[in-house]
Amino acid sequence: MTEGVVLNPTRLVIAALIGLVILLVLIIKFNIQAMIAILVGAICIGLIAGMPLGDIVTAVNDGIGNTLKGIALLVGLGSMFGAILEISGGAQTLAVTMVNRFGDEKAAWALGITGLIIAMPVFFDAGLIILIPLAFSLAKRTKRSSLFYAIPLLAGLAVGHAFIPPTPGPVLVATMLNVDLGWVILVGIFAGTVAMIVAGPLWGKFCGNKYMIPVPDSVAKQEDYDESKLPSFGLIVGIILIPLVLIVLDSIMGVLAPESGFAKVVGFLGEPFVALLIATIVAMFALGTKQGYSLKELEKVMTKSLEPTGMILLVTASGGVLRYVLQYSGLGDVIGNAVSSMNLPIVVLAFLIAVLVRISVGSATVAMTMAAGIVASLPGIAGLSPLYLACVTAAVAGGATVCSHFNDSGFWLVKSLVGMDEKTTLKTWTIMETLVGGTGFLVALLISFIAG
Repeated sequence: MTEGVVLNPTRLVIAALIGLVILLVLIIKFNIQAMIAILVGAICIGLIAGMPLGDIVTAVNDGIGNTLKGIALLVGLGSMFGAILEISGGAQTLAVTMVNRFGDEKAAWALGITGLIIAMPVFFDAGLIILIPLAFSLAKRTKRSSLFYAIPLLAGLAVGHAFIPPTPGPVLVATMLNVDLGWVILVGIFAGTVAMIVAGPLWGKFCGNKYMIPVPDSVAKQEDYDESKLPSFGLIVGIILIPLVLIVLDSIMGVLAPESGFAKVVGFLGEPFVALLIATIVAMFALGTKQGYSLKELEKVMTKSLEPTGMILLVTASGGVLRYVLQYSGLGDVIGNAVSSMNLPIVVLAFLIAVLVRISVGSATVAMTMAAGIVASLPGIAGLSPLYLACVTAAVAGGATVCSHFNDSGFWLVKSLVGMDEKTTLKTWTIMETLVGGTGFLVALLISFIAG
């Protein structure tokens, strides 16, 4: 930023409010694509605040470059990894094996755990479409409401999608906050597991007893799986654990023996893009070719899986622009001073910002991006411990999950697949999402007290 330029704090706050209102109005009222809306909002903040035009251009370039360099490879590799897991039958393997081992009476727990694991490498929508027939099959067999099994599955998918890398959401927040993914995984597992239990089997049992939702005729026929053609359970779990174990091991060795030769080797293998690359290559051969796919067919599947990543990367990069405009204008210092005077923990601030955007816009990605951008611009963020920053990441994820309603595409997808009306969807799915986000945030808040 240009030396010697000091912007008026009051003008900065007014500029930020006007810019954010413009952003929200463009998305909500005029249905402008999120990337365009965020860029316009960020530039408006800079112009109204009186930033030199050169500084605005620098903020845009730095925001895009610095954000994408930390997430682009992970989103791409994660999409390809998830696609291989999907076409090979790996998701069905996990679900069927877990249900068989837990039995019909505890199948809701099995579906919740399965959803949590599957949503880490597979996008929420794909995981739901793949696994929902099993929930319907169980409901038909036990003559229960489909919500008894669908809600736990949905809760597990929502948790894995929001809290635990390599799913894009927490990766993009961690990148913007510059926090080690190993800590994010550890906190995400703790926060997500508790959230899955509360919002999944417990809330699902209540919903299943209160609302009798029959199995939709259109999907009831999809209940059978040929287990003899599915890959083994141990193989699937082992492959999914490769990146998680390597990343976490790198974080642990970085604390215990950072200068040892083993730590340096683990540091390379535990670099997130290296860990995910290894898992993807293993999946190509252990799942793809072993299930009868040629390398040419796998190439087409993996290339196809990259199509939705463009939107994710561009919206995320635009959020990086918002972060750098706030930071370079000096608004981060203003917000930081205000937070300090209110004695409001950054974890709570991050959660509240994400909640407000989530309710207004509906998009969890936009909510995460905006909240992370504002928090990352605060002074002193770099000095916080990795564990505390991981808690902030989980808080943002929680806030971006709550209160899914009419402006969220997930609301309509669940309504249509499960066969509910809008009112029942609000009473079941919306509350479930709020329980997932709220519970995850509370666990992260408790851990943050330990982190100091």
